[in-house]
Amino acid sequence: MAVLLLPLLTAAFLAWTAPGASAAVTIERVVSPGGIVAWLVEDHSVPLIATHVAFRGGTASDPAEKNGLATLVSGLLDEGAGDLDSQSYQRKLSDLSIDLKFDAGLDEFRGSMRTLTQNRDQAFDLLRMALAQPRFDAEPIERVKGQILTIIASEADDPDQIAERAWWQTVFPDHGYGRDPMGSPDTLARIDQDDLKGFTQGHFARDRMLIGVVGDISPAELAPLLDRTFGGLPATGTAASAPKTTLSGAGKTIVIEKPVPQSVILLGGPGIDRSDPDYYAAAILIDVLGGGFGSRLTREVREDRGLAYSISADLASYDDASLVLAQTATQNERAKDSIAVIRQVWGELGKDGPTQAELDDARSYILGSYALHFTNSLAIASSLVSLQLDHLPIDYPQQRTALFNKVTLDDMKRVAKRLLDPAVLTWVVVGQPAGLSDTP
Repeated sequence: MAVLLLPLLTAAFLAWTAPGASAAVTIERVVSPGGIVAWLVEDHSVPLIATHVAFRGGTASDPAEKNGLATLVSGLLDEGAGDLDSQSYQRKLSDLSIDLKFDAGLDEFRGSMRTLTQNRDQAFDLLRMALAQPRFDAEPIERVKGQILTIIASEADDPDQIAERAWWQTVFPDHGYGRDPMGSPDTLARIDQDDLKGFTQGHFARDRMLIGVVGDISPAELAPLLDRTFGGLPATGTAASAPKTTLSGAGKTIVIEKPVPQSVILLGGPGIDRSDPDYYAAAILIDVLGGGFGSRLTREVREDRGLAYSISADLASYDDASLVLAQTATQNERAKDSIAVIRQVWGELGKDGPTQAELDDARSYILGSYALHFTNSLAIASSLVSLQLDHLPIDYPQQRTALFNKVTLDDMKRVAKRLLDPAVLTWVVVGQPAGLSDTP
C-alpha cells in the first residue's frame, strides 16, 4: 500500500468553479506507481467513469501514399482485440454497457470510454486490449474500408466538403493538413494489416500519451488501473511527426463551378499560435469579427445587407500552423457582393480594432461560455486531455478568467493590425458565382 500511495502524495489538487457552474471542479494530477500520469476529476454522484486518452500524432502524419491510415485505425480498434474477434468484442461492449470510441484528428489520435462503475475493471481491460492487442482481421478491414469509401463518395458532391478540401489543399499543398483525412480509394487500397499494426506500434506509446478521467473513482483506485491499462505500451513512439509549415495561396481566389443555387464561400489566413502571449486578445478579436449574432460580419453581411443567413469566423491553432477561418453561403448572384463586404469588414477591423463595448461583450461571452466544456463527464474528460495537448498548466481553468481580463483595448488594436489583413486571405467559392473567377 505504501508503494501505491507514495506517488499520490505529490499529486496536485486544484479546485475551480466554471462560470455558471453550480459546483467547484477539482482537478487532481495522479501518478501511477509506474509513472503514468492522468488528470482526474472525482465525481461520486453517479456510478459512472469517463476516460479520455490521446496520443500525439494524427492524420497529418499519414504517409502520403497511404493517406487515411489513421482514420482507418480509428474505425477498427473496437473491431476485435486479443482473443476476441469483432463480434465477440462488440458483444462484450454491449453486454457491459461500455461506450468506447476512437477518433483521428489532424494532430492527435483520441479514444474515449464511459462505463458503469461496477464494470470498471472489464472496461479498462477492453480499452487496454484495443490499444495494445488490436487484431485487424481481414473481414473488419474490408468492411470499415467500405464504410469510409461510402462516406467519401457521399461527400464528393457536397459543396461544403468540396470547398473545404480545395481550401486545405491550396493552403497546405506539401503538408498532411492538405490531404483528406479519410484518404482516397487509391490510398485506402494500399493499406494492409501490417500498416495498421505499424501505426499502433509507432503512435500508441507512453511518451506521447495524455489521459483524463472523470467520475466515480478515487486516485488510489485509478493509479494501479493506469499501469494495468497503459503500462504495456512502448515507452517511446517511433512515428514521425509532421513538419512545421507555412501557408500558401495568400491572396488567391479559387472558383469551383458547381450547379447549385447557393455559393459556398470559405476563406482564411494566418492565425496565432496557442502559446503566443497575444492568443487571448486574438480569441476575443475573432469573436468580435465573427463569433455570433453580435459580431461585425453577422451584422454587416446578414442583418444590414441580407446577403447570407449566417456567417462565422474562428481561430484555429494546430501543431504546425495557426489559422483564422470564416465561412458563409449566399445566392450565386450575390457572392461577389458578399466577398466585397467581408473584405471591407475584415480590413476595417484590422485597421481600427474593435470598440470597448465590442471588447467587453466578446470577453463576457467567452468567459461565460467556458462552462459548456464541462456539461458531462465525457466532455470534462476530453477537456482535461485538450488542456494537456495545448501544454497548459493544471490550474489553467483557475487562471483563464484573469488571462482574458488582462486584455486591453490597446492590445486588441495591436493584434488586429497583426492578424486581420484581407490581402493575405485565401478564398474558395463553390457554386456558380456571378462575376467571379479564379485569380492567379
